Amino acid sequence: METGLFGAYLGAGIGAGLAAIGAGIGIGKLAASAMEASARQPELAGSLRGTAILFAALIEGVALIAEVIGFLLIFK
Repeated sequence: METGLFGAYLGAGIGAGLAAIGAGIGIGKLAASAMEASARQPELAGSLRGTAILFAALIEGVALIAEVIGFLLIFK
């Protein structure tokens, strides 16, 4: 395997892995904060749910973009 291709595979794997780990940590913290906020103020649980889903989608979007960049590195 040539060195440039090996570097592309390594970079894509590390990038996708770190993006997945970061997204998991971010969504975990988001869910914990949303649960704590809804426990403190139950009357705001409905609006908190929508906001939490929106931010979870944004976090997953960043992870998806990182994986697409990884695929672009492999198939350039």
